[in-house]
Amino acid sequence: MKNSKLVLLSILHSLGVLAYVSLVVFFMSNGERFFGKEDTPMTGVIVLLVFILSALVTSSLVLGRPIMLFLDGKKAEAVKLLIFTAVDLFILLVIVIGAVLMIK
Repeated sequence: MKNSKLVLLSILHSLGVLAYVSLVVFFMSNGERFFGKEDTPMTGVIVLLVFILSALVTSSLVLGRPIMLFLDGKKAEAVKLLIFTAVDLFILLVIVIGAVLMIK
């Protein structure tokens, strides 16, 4: 697989993580609207389930394809994709922090 395809995949995976995290933050920020202000025993269950689902989704986006490549014997491509994705996530983090600082 060419580096350009790996870079494109890493960008798409990173944007998927950003979109998913944004969706979870929206859900958590508006929790009172959905469930009311009073905490119940189910609040903890919901929070833990969201946490577990988030770990599953984000790890699948970040690690899924590199693991598949690694198991197919394409170890160098797997490592490159993982590194490209980590770099893309860092770049997105810097962009988001910059946007937050500019808004303030």
